[in-house]
Amino acid sequence: MEKTWRWFGKNDKITLQTLRQIGVEGIVSALHDIPNGEIWSLEAINDYKNYIESHGLRWSVVESLPVSEAIKYGGADRDFLIENYIKSLENLGKAGVTTVCYNFMPVLDWARTDLFHEWEDGSSSLYFDKARFAYFEIHILKREGAENDYTPEILQKVEELKNTLTEKDNNDLIDSVIVKTQGFVNGNIKEGDLNPVEKFNNLLALYDGIDKNQLRENLKYFLEKIMPVCEEWNIQMCVHPDDPPFALLGLPRIVTNEEDIDWFLNAVDNPHNGLTFCAGSLSANLQNDVPKLAQKFAHRTKFVHLRSTNVFENGDFIEAHHLVGRGKLIEVIRVFEKENPDLPMRIDHGRLLSEDIDKGYNPGYSFLGRMLALGQIEGVMATVQNEMSKKL
Repeated sequence: MEKTWRWFGKNDKITLQTLRQIGVEGIVSALHDIPNGEIWSLEAINDYKNYIESHGLRWSVVESLPVSEAIKYGGADRDFLIENYIKSLENLGKAGVTTVCYNFMPVLDWARTDLFHEWEDGSSSLYFDKARFAYFEIHILKREGAENDYTPEILQKVEELKNTLTEKDNNDLIDSVIVKTQGFVNGNIKEGDLNPVEKFNNLLALYDGIDKNQLRENLKYFLEKIMPVCEEWNIQMCVHPDDPPFALLGLPRIVTNEEDIDWFLNAVDNPHNGLTFCAGSLSANLQNDVPKLAQKFAHRTKFVHLRSTNVFENGDFIEAHHLVGRGKLIEVIRVFEKENPDLPMRIDHGRLLSEDIDKGYNPGYSFLGRMLALGQIEGVMATVQNEMSKKL
C-alpha cells in the first residue's frame, strides 16, 4: 500500500519536506479554505497539487470534499449543491486527483468526549466516554427524549456527573464534542463561533423526521447523481464509516457494520462507489470482525485508514496502540497487501507524546505519535510483503 499522511495545508505545522524525509509517499488533503457547498476551481486544485508535487510527493486522496448537510437531509437546495459537487469532481478529475474520501454522517464529522485522555506513560489519546456523552445530550443540549436512548446504568452515571461536573467541565465538553473535533475539517462550527450549543441544536433540528431509511435513500440519490462524472473521469468515491459506529443525538447512522456496507454498495452497484476502510471506526462496534470485513470488502475499498481501538464493557472506547486492539491491523494489512496492494493507506489518530504537547496540532493528528505508528505499520507491511514473496 502507498504510505500517505493527512496534511492540513500550507499552514500545517508539519512540513511536506519533513513528511518526505520520514518515508511518506502521498498526501491526503483538501482545499480547507473553500466553504462547504462551493465549487473547487480547476485553478485552485492545480495550484495545490503542484505545490505538493514540488516537494516530491503526490496528492493521493482528497479528504474530504465535504457533503453539505442539505444533501444529507434532502433540503430544498440539495440539487443545486449536488451540481456544485459534480463540478468540483469534474475539476478534480481534470487535474488527475481521482480518489475522494467523504462521509455521510449527519451534523457530526466524528465524536469524542476527551481529546487528551492520559495514559500511564504520560502520553494521551482520544477517548469516548458514553456516560459523559449522555450527560452532554441530556443536560447541555437538553435534547428532548435523549434519556430514552440510554440504559438505567448510564443514566445513573449521568446523575452523578450532574452533581460533580463544573461549569469549566461543561465548557470543555462543549469544546471537545462541538468545536475541536469539527472545526478543523470544514465543520459546521468552528473556533470562535458564538453560541455553539444553539447552533448545534439548530443543525440537529434539520434532521427532524429523518430516519435510517430516509438517510439511506438520500445517500443513494446523491451517489446516483454523481456516478456519471465519476465514470467519465475515473473518480473513486469512498465513504468513511460512521465514527463512532452507533447512533448518537437521535440521528441515524448508515455506515456502521457489514449490513450497512453491503446496502450502500449494492444500492448503487458501480465500481466507482466504494469504501474507505477505517479499521478504527469499525473496531469501535463490538459486533464487527474487522479482518473479516476487510476480506469481504477489499475489492470495493479505495482507501485505508489504519488505527485501532480498545472497547470497554460499558461502551467507552479509546484509541489503542496501532499493533493491538480490536482493529487487528496486522491481519488487516495481510488482507489488503494480498487483495488490493496498490491502495493509498494513512495512519490515523496517533497518540500525543510529551514532546508534541503545546505544538497546536489538530486533535488526533500529532506528529510524533503518527510517525511512531507509521514506523510500526511500515514494519508490518514489509514483513507481510516478505512473507508473500517467499510463497511465490
